[in-house]
Amino acid sequence: MFRGRYEHTIDSKGRISIPSKFREILNKKYDDRLVITNFDRCLVAFPYEEWFNLVEQKVSSFSLVRKETSAFLRFFYSSAIDCLIDKHGRLLIPQTLRDYAMLQKDIILVGEGRFVEIFAKERWQEVAQQAEEGFDQIRDTLANLGI
Repeated sequence: MFRGRYEHTIDSKGRISIPSKFREILNKKYDDRLVITNFDRCLVAFPYEEWFNLVEQKVSSFSLVRKETSAFLRFFYSSAIDCLIDKHGRLLIPQTLRDYAMLQKDIILVGEGRFVEIFAKERWQEVAQQAEEGFDQIRDTLANLGI
């Protein structure tokens, strides 16, 4: 499971270093392939196996007749790209995805269990602040889920 938050930078070629803790998980449980796509003004990176299990299998049960489903799938799938981690533990983020997530220099990688989110540092600060400000509501939601 991916967890934790790591601050890194993206180089001029669009490469990021995968945190060593995340590389350990990838080496033990997965391979060097990640599927990366856009989502909520950040990027999500799934190990290939998790992409297949979490996304592709579930999406096959969605109704394509629903307008919202079709719109989401177009957005999500059209930007999904298979990326390989190089022998130095780096990942090249394609320009289209960097542009979408506004990744320029300082980035934050966040472990989200079975996938990783990649944020521009400024966007992460917004998301973290919103979560803090809405913590009472989040607490109620978690309590209703039995957590």
